[in-house]
Amino acid sequence: MAFITGMFLIDAPASALNNLGQMPGARTDNTVGVKVIRTREGAYPYVSAQAFRYWLRRTLEHGPWGWQAAPIFREQKVAYTDGNPILYWDDDLFGYMRAASKRASAAAARAEDADYAALTPIEGVDTITRASPFRVSTLVSIAPVGVVDDFGVMSRHEGDPVPHEHQFYRATLKGLFSLDLHAAGTFTYRAKTGFLNLDNVRKQQAEDMGLEHLPEEKAYRLSFQERLHRITVLLEGLAHLEGGAKQTLHYTDVSPVLTFVAVTKGGNHIFGHVVGADERHRPVVKIDALREALTVFEDDLLSDVYVGWVRGYLDEQRAAFEQALSEDGPLAAWRDRIHIMHPREAFLALAEAMREPEHASWLA
Repeated sequence: MAFITGMFLIDAPASALNNLGQMPGARTDNTVGVKVIRTREGAYPYVSAQAFRYWLRRTLEHGPWGWQAAPIFREQKVAYTDGNPILYWDDDLFGYMRAASKRASAAAARAEDADYAALTPIEGVDTITRASPFRVSTLVSIAPVGVVDDFGVMSRHEGDPVPHEHQFYRATLKGLFSLDLHAAGTFTYRAKTGFLNLDNVRKQQAEDMGLEHLPEEKAYRLSFQERLHRITVLLEGLAHLEGGAKQTLHYTDVSPVLTFVAVTKGGNHIFGHVVGADERHRPVVKIDALREALTVFEDDLLSDVYVGWVRGYLDEQRAAFEQALSEDGPLAAWRDRIHIMHPREAFLALAEAMREPEHASWLA
């Protein structure tokens, strides 16, 4: 099976991209803290995978690509999407768990709710689930940093000002992602958590819409062109990523400033250690680590490697990287398969490569 495998950096020069809410015991009653991993070395700010997936979903929903987002239904303490990957692209690529409350009062309320009636009904099972073909890591600072406590006041009124505080940081966040190309657009009905994607209603819908039946996998599959379209739109979303908390105060561009992306045979991540931090906690691209990864996983590398690198970010290291691709450089053996461009262009170049007929096997 083939996977899109990617690593990316977000430059957060003064940011609070994912917050944990009010902090008990703080100087003011409305202090907002940031999410950090605390270790002996110091504090590592992070953005949860859930937050990143929210950014990406919102980018896709508001983009010009015709993204089909699933409707959401909220019960008192439960919320879920329609759970129909045949119709809705985010149910397909991001997965779902549609598990309605079994309480009699909840069932009675659903029976009278027009929004619930608009959802695809479930028949034959109580719960349908789908493991997400798109996987993303927690985005973590590459080095420990100092977290700043910023004190402010609301004073545009008569009387005493209202104090408030929030935290922010200066960090480089690193994230990993992977997309299972076989699973994208392929919906199983195996009686196993994460793989019971289709109930009787959805299986009948798959038959009626002419989806390919894969009886040996207990699955139905969208057409090749439809699967390819959904996947390339997801890459477009990554190329145009927007989001993050505290943008009114810090205005951080969360689109990647550096990315490595390729199609590989397995789900193991080959780019996870090619970027780290030096002794001064600055980001550094490890050319020897990349050379080793490409050499060890050469047989698993199905596509060229697309390196997205914003000019103005680590320019000296970019020059060294380009030199490494020269005839006598340490990456000389890969000079025809590594392409350096803007991150947005890198995602779009991979999308274009996937459209080439000779690469149809990547989606097999």
